[in-house]
Amino acid sequence: MNEIVRPFMTVAVVLLAMLNIAAGLIWLERRLLALWQDRYGPNRVGPFGLLQVAADMIKIFVKEDWTPPFADKPVFIIAPAVIVVTVLMSFAIVPFAPDILVVDLNVGLLFFLAMSSLGVYSVVLAGWASGSKYSLLGGLRAAAQMLSYEVFMGLSLMGVVMLAGSFNLREIVEAQRDLWFCIPQFLGLIVFIVAGIAETRRLPFDLPEAESELVAGYHSEYSGMKFGMFFVGEYLGIILISSMIVTLFFGGWLGPVLLPVVWFLLKTFVFICGFILLRAALPRPRYDQLMAYGWKVFLPLTLLNIIVTGGFVLLAG
Repeated sequence: MNEIVRPFMTVAVVLLAMLNIAAGLIWLERRLLALWQDRYGPNRVGPFGLLQVAADMIKIFVKEDWTPPFADKPVFIIAPAVIVVTVLMSFAIVPFAPDILVVDLNVGLLFFLAMSSLGVYSVVLAGWASGSKYSLLGGLRAAAQMLSYEVFMGLSLMGVVMLAGSFNLREIVEAQRDLWFCIPQFLGLIVFIVAGIAETRRLPFDLPEAESELVAGYHSEYSGMKFGMFFVGEYLGIILISSMIVTLFFGGWLGPVLLPVVWFLLKTFVFICGFILLRAALPRPRYDQLMAYGWKVFLPLTLLNIIVTGGFVLLAG
């Protein structure tokens, strides 16, 4: 009976934990941005502004959930759900500890890349279905950006796969017991982090929703809970990319003294703070610069990384 109930319990715990952490990131981001920019953050609603999250949620639920009359209504309604579903599906293969994961797939890394590719449909459909020029431009930008950086994200992980000899994320973590892959795969790590930022459309790569140019991009016409789903999907994406960085390059749950799951959460928290720091520190590049960085800089770096890693594996093997 325990073998039947345990997977369902794991799914429920992971879902609740991820959704609650994503909500908590709203408060954390505002507090950290305020700290780094030397200003006040949320500090009126509850102690340390902790109830700001509840206030935001109440506002989203109470706000009128309006659908423009010129929108393609079925697609307009479905689009926000796509990004939340694809990101939550990706958490199914993340090993939080040796015995805490939803499913132990032999092709877990490929599943992650597949789900992140499907996330493109959310912003493209939202931009097209809104019936707005600003939304359509944002959706087209997002599609070009995410599809381009998806290529470099996949290529940056080939060195990790060669060193571990597996697409299974749990086996990749176990392969790092002697040396974390962030050292031999430093080039792959840099490319993966940049591609992850572009995939989540976070500053400085938030060009699909650049306020100064496109009002709010692909979600210009969204309000209420549908806008809230885009918002939650973005924060879930930050948690997912941070979790994958830790799993693939920083030894996952490996560490002394503390429980494995505690090590995993601590490492992930550091990278989440890094995502927030980028927003506080870096300006937004032009769109042509963003695409040029990918094809002219990161593509050669990933190919160089694959060649060097392949040569090392042949010599060592």
